[in-house]
Amino acid sequence: MKAFKAYDIRGIYNKDFNKEDVYKIGFFLPSLLNADEVLVGRDVRVSSPEIHESLIAGITDAGADVCDIGLATTPMVYFATGRYSFDASVQITASHNPAEYNGIKVSKTDALPIGYDTGLCKLEKSIESGAPIIPAEKKGSVYTKDIKDDYIEFQKSRLSDISNLKIGIDCSNGMVGIVLKDILGDEPIYINEEPDGTFPCHSPNPLEEENCEQIKKLVSDNQLDVGIIFDGDADRMMLIDEKGRFVRPDITIGILGKYYLHKKGEHVLYDIRTSRGVTEFIQKMGAEIHMSKVGHAFAKYSMRDFNCIFGGELAGHYYLQEFYNCDSAILASIIVLDVLSELKRDGIKFSELVDEINCYANSGELNYKIENKLAIMENVKDYFLERETPIFQTDLDGYRLDFEDWWFNIRPSNTEPYLRLILEANTPELLKEKREAIEKLILE
Repeated sequence: MKAFKAYDIRGIYNKDFNKEDVYKIGFFLPSLLNADEVLVGRDVRVSSPEIHESLIAGITDAGADVCDIGLATTPMVYFATGRYSFDASVQITASHNPAEYNGIKVSKTDALPIGYDTGLCKLEKSIESGAPIIPAEKKGSVYTKDIKDDYIEFQKSRLSDISNLKIGIDCSNGMVGIVLKDILGDEPIYINEEPDGTFPCHSPNPLEEENCEQIKKLVSDNQLDVGIIFDGDADRMMLIDEKGRFVRPDITIGILGKYYLHKKGEHVLYDIRTSRGVTEFIQKMGAEIHMSKVGHAFAKYSMRDFNCIFGGELAGHYYLQEFYNCDSAILASIIVLDVLSELKRDGIKFSELVDEINCYANSGELNYKIENKLAIMENVKDYFLERETPIFQTDLDGYRLDFEDWWFNIRPSNTEPYLRLILEANTPELLKEKREAIEKLILE
């Protein structure tokens, strides 16, 4: 089925999947996770109520009960899964995708994600097998649970005095609007605060800089210290510095380090695309660093495997040990604001910290829609291995080759038909030279 992806189930609703598919997903889910009760939350997309109804019908027809928490951010579902010891949970959302998309994120005990390799492939096979669906003799029941107060209390317990900061926040008409003001109060300037599944102001993907124009303008016009923009389901956030500049999300990993790293030997997770400036910054604080494949379905397992206190990805996910090793955009924002408030007391601006970490020329992630992705990746890798000796190389996720004065990662997208490339060099001139060389290999 086209909607089954590496990390979740997602696609254009009524094209890539429909309510009949959702019913089957719900029906087979309890047996997949050996659960007699499933926690369910949903976002505010137009198609979410129908998906919600079909999913619950499938789960209860299988004989399992449903705890329905209603409208929720994705991290609220992770929080409830861990806090209340559920063995299965589902968030109905398409995260940062446009309004016509929707999807299902599945977690198991301890809020561990179910990706394609860890269970979704079995779920897909069950649905495609054509096996008859026979409802259980005893249908499951549905009850509601309001988790909002517990969630807000947890977040606020991490909030320090940040009253010296001038903050702007773009909620992107996403789910963060249902709780954020209860946590941060009325002092920040909020825009696009009302959840709206049609996303009337801009697409809910802050990684695309065109969607950050409003928050950049808000910061510049009001001379704010920081801007924060959330994605549609509030598991990702990006930052704008006081100069109105978009802060590449891997830089935020370094900022989180200033909060969490107070002793040597702490472990930090970073994805394969992360800047050398970030890893060097983290290591200077005495941390041990561990590289992960891209995607929350991989990172959350690696967080546990390496006992990491926190981790992050270029896509703007930040994983926190204190949050069940899951991503929480709100909690990551609270941590960043604590760091920036301390810096401001010392007379240091946000942009100065950004520039300290972001000390190399970086391309950002580049995308190429091409055929023969794997063959091209091999060609690019072999070309440079024949000409230079790497100081580090891995095939953990595509290929990453580090040389003395530059590095690159080339990998196939797990969710879209793209070959993705990111490279970094000691100088802009070297970056330009290496990018042109790689693009010649990709596009010739």
